[in-house]
This record gives sequence, C-alpha cells and structure tokens, in this order.
Amino acid sequence: MPAPKAPVLGAKTKKEHALDEAIFTGEVKPHLVHEAVRAEANARRAGTSKTKSRGMVAGGRSKPWRQKGTGKARAGTIRAPQFEGGGHAFAKVPRTFHQKVNRKVAKAALRSALASHANAGTLALVDVANFDTPSTKQAAAMVEQLERPIVLVCTGDETSLGRSFRNLDRVAVVDPAEIEVGAIVWARSLLVSEAALSVLEGRAR
Repeated sequence: MPAPKAPVLGAKTKKEHALDEAIFTGEVKPHLVHEAVRAEANARRAGTSKTKSRGMVAGGRSKPWRQKGTGKARAGTIRAPQFEGGGHAFAKVPRTFHQKVNRKVAKAALRSALASHANAGTLALVDVANFDTPSTKQAAAMVEQLERPIVLVCTGDETSLGRSFRNLDRVAVVDPAEIEVGAIVWARSLLVSEAALSVLEGRAR
C-alpha cells in the first residue's frame, strides 16, 4: 500500500506532503472514537446543579396535624416531598461527570479520527509561507475549495495563520496540543500546518 499523502494548499506548485503510515493508514475504530468523544463531552459538563432534600429545607419541625382522627393521611412534617415547599425526594447534588479513558484508547481514537480524514481525502496541509501577515481574504479563497465546517490546526507561534482564518464562518482554529477527537470528527475538512502535524503525530503515537 503506498504511503498516504495530503495536498498542500497555497503552494505555488502542486505539492503533496507524505503522512505517517502508522497513524494515517491504521484501522478506523468507531467504538473507540465514540468513547473518546463521549468522555470529552462529559468533561465539559459543569455538574453544579443542586436542589434541597427534606433535611435541608427550613421549617416543618412539628407535625402539621394530629396522627389520628382527621381523615387525612398521617404526616410528620410539611417539608416532605409531597407538600408545596417541601424538599426533593431525590435531591440533586454537585457531581463530576468525568469519564476515565485509558491512554492507549485515547491515542487509538485520535489515530482513527485522523485516519478517517486521510481515507476520505478531507485532510490538507497549509503552506504557512503565504501567511507572513494576516490575510482573511486569502484564507477565504482557500476555504472555498473545501467543505465546511473546517478545523484549522496551527501552533501558537503561527499567529498570522490563525488570525487569517479565525473570523471565517464555520471555521475553527485550534492548537494541536489542545484539539479534541470530537473537533476532528465534527470537521468536514481538516486543515493542518506542517508544525502542527508533527505535534498531532506525536500525540497519536
């Protein structure tokens, strides 16, 4: 099987960049991608919702009526869940939704997400030399060739490149050290700088 290649957009001549076979030709494992994306979504949940149980609600220390002879059901406090103003039967408490993902699983999920773009031909590199200064016009002309939404992965040192793309509609600019599997899956097209590609490959190995 020939080594996978990705086109380099913005280059003066038609140019392709060789990709790491161990990462971009591996088996795509949807169940691991699903596990990683679910864990990332759960990690973003605040988990700060809270309601009061009957033990936390103020008042209701005495019996609202005598035990027998009223025809009503017996009650010990008006702060029981069936009364207005009472506590919740199963009160919510602050909690974490963190879901542990093993390191090997996380790496395999990242490889699968990258390989799926390489297989579909939706992965391309950006020639950073064309973005010495920020140029949204030039970036807009480049993304017209691609299907949106688009994720551009560039390092923090490539500020001109990031500024050129960050104001475009349905284009997200992400650092390679922080990109999540969910962002790669969400993107219909994945744009990567050469420096960011080496960081991504290092994370996926």
